Amino acid sequence: MNQTFVTPIDREDIYALATGLDAVMDRMDEAADLILLYEVSVLPKEFAKQVALLQRCAELTSAAMPRLGTRKDLADYWIEIDRLESAGDKQYRRILAKLFDGRYEPLEVLKLKDIISAMESAIDGFEAVAHTVEQIVVKES
Repeated sequence: MNQTFVTPIDREDIYALATGLDAVMDRMDEAADLILLYEVSVLPKEFAKQVALLQRCAELTSAAMPRLGTRKDLADYWIEIDRLESAGDKQYRRILAKLFDGRYEPLEVLKLKDIISAMESAIDGFEAVAHTVEQIVVKES
């Protein structure tokens, strides 16, 4: 009994959280890697808004993780992540519309679409992590 470690959070919830965080990191890494592999030297200025959304999601998630142990003051976290994800969806659609408006060469469109899709997927992943946190809080309260 003294050697048994009992986590304050169910093991399957820890696994879901770790898996979600890993998926987010994979998508962000994919976006960065595609920029290098495709040798994209200039990204459209609209991409900066997606990067800012990603950065804010990362900051909020990083700040929320230490509070998970007490499960206090986390509602603002998942509410804000949901809001940011909705803003990311809207920005993603605007970027796609611009990519397909004829200003870009077809090959450039394909490259940029891959990159922005990976960024959008990362933002969606942050929302999935926030939902996992919400489930943990609800389950453990």
